[in-house]
Parts: sequence; C-alpha cells; structure tokens
Amino acid sequence: MTNKTIVERAVYDKTIGIVNNNPLGRGFAHPIDLAHWNGELFVLNKHPVFARVGVCNYQEDYLREFGTYGHGDGQFWLPTGIAASDDGYIFVCDEFHNNVSVFKVSGAFVTNWGRKGSESGQIDGPSGVAISQDKNILVVDQNNHRIQEFTVEGAYVRSWGEFGTGPGQLNQPWGITTGKDGSVYVADWGNDRVQQFDTQGAIISSFGGPTEDEGSLHRPSKPAVDKDGYVYVSDWGNESVKIYAPDGQYIQGLRGEATLSKWANEFLDANPDESIQRDISNLMPDLPDHFNTPYLISTQIESYFWGPSSVIIDETHRLYVAESSRHRIQVFNLV
Repeated sequence: MTNKTIVERAVYDKTIGIVNNNPLGRGFAHPIDLAHWNGELFVLNKHPVFARVGVCNYQEDYLREFGTYGHGDGQFWLPTGIAASDDGYIFVCDEFHNNVSVFKVSGAFVTNWGRKGSESGQIDGPSGVAISQDKNILVVDQNNHRIQEFTVEGAYVRSWGEFGTGPGQLNQPWGITTGKDGSVYVADWGNDRVQQFDTQGAIISSFGGPTEDEGSLHRPSKPAVDKDGYVYVSDWGNESVKIYAPDGQYIQGLRGEATLSKWANEFLDANPDESIQRDISNLMPDLPDHFNTPYLISTQIESYFWGPSSVIIDETHRLYVAESSRHRIQVFNLV
C-alpha cells in the first residue's frame, strides 16, 4: 500500500511479467536492471543459466530477446546493469567478465570492452552503467569503489571516488543514473545512501543513510530522476522504493501493490487447475510476530515488492520497478 507522507508522487498503475526460467519467450528470470528506448523496455535477466535481455513494452507485447548465457561475444555470466543511448545502442555490464557489451537495440552484438584490474580504465565487478551528459559511458566500478567514465568505444576518460564513508567516498556502489542537468546519482550500497555528483565527479549532496526515520535507506540498488528533479530509489534492503524531493527531503515510500499481469492472466486462463489453487490461496495472510523484517514480510505478501533491484522512468513519466525475486515489473504513474 502506498505510504503518503507529504505528497503522493507515484500512483500504482499495473504489473508486467511472469516467471520464465527458459532461454526464450516472454517472461523474466531474476530481472536485475531496466533500460528504456523509444517505447521499448529492455529487461536484464540475471538468471544463473538463462541470462539474457528481454524486450517488451508498456502494453505487454513481448518483442524479442538477445544475449545468452556463456563466455563468448554477446554472452553474459553475471550481468548487472543495462543502459540505452539515444542513438539506439544498448550497454550491458557483467561483473564476472568485468566488461561492457554493446548491442544495437535490435539485439545485434557490436563489441565489448573492459578488463579486470584496479588501474585507471580497468574494472573490478561492474555493477551499473549509465549514459553521461556528454554521451559517454559511466560504469560503476563496484570493487574499486569508484565511478569510471569511458567513451562509447571503451577509451578511458576519468574516474572518481574511493573507499570510505565520507562525502564523495563509496562503499560497494551499485546502480547509477543521470539527471536532466547531467549530474550523476549513485546508489552507495554499502553506505546506505545515494550521492549526487556533478559531471566532473565533485560531490553535490547525499541523502538517505542508515537512520531510524522513514526516509532512511538500507542497501539501495538504483536511483532514477524525473524531469522535475525528484529522485526515486529502489531500497533493496527495505523491500521498498523511496522518493525524495530535489533538495533531498523524503516525500513518499512505496511498498508495492502488484496485481496480475496480462501474461499471468493468460497463463491462468490456459491452466484452470492453477487458477483454482490461486483462488483458494491466502495471498495476504496474517503473519506471526517473528515475521518482522521487510524481507520476511515480502516473502509472504504477494503484492509487495520482493527484491526491488532497479527503477527507471520513461518519456511518458511512468516509473518502472523491477523485482528480482518475483520476476516482474510494477508500473506507477508519476503525478
């Protein structure tokens, strides 16, 4: 249920998805990150055998998939982040291969670049990727606790950040995005906060943190920024999404309100025995007292977020929230 604190910024719309532990066909398998381009939604699946990118749209048309599990060109082992450029290229980082693979939006493989290390231009466990204001590629260099910027061809440009808890320092950063003004927002996972940097890597602000108030964060996985500068954070450790005003003030928390997707309804229509079992199940049970953490509660309440790993905002001002543990995407309209 939506938690209205100061103003309701996001209103639940619909759910997209169904589990699909197969290499082909509609559905998701541990969706870890999202990208959007020209009305198409690119869903990065981190399944341990069927890693791939699935492509669909808001209307729930399943369009195609690309990338397979493996160590060759155009293959993934532990994919973690995805981004789309305005000119129609998809960038996927892989924390096992320590590289970035480049595809056309059609799914055609173009190239990959990157190698493991701690020197400038080397990567260790990339966990997120975004497009900079200058159309360069920003890579979250997780195990080196820094952000690195590359050209689209993989040439090193600059880096910033170091391990620590102070302003501008990072601890196992995860997701990344950019704002309308080009500023860079990083989910500082280990420090339970989001930090905002300018285009050169200078710290501007931070918010969240491991506090006891409702605006706190616990292991945030990715931020998104709307056209008005409001920031939306997938708060992975709290099984929620937190919304902040441009000045960092906490506005609203989302816990999840999922309903059945078009694909799920079609599956149940074709499998009446499954539908009967669902109808007699209690999908919002009264929980015993020891189910007292966000994680334990989410495992039992089907409509709640479980493993919210990524958030993005499309050109129509919709918020998409990927749930890696329930293999679906919840969609909210932003107001």
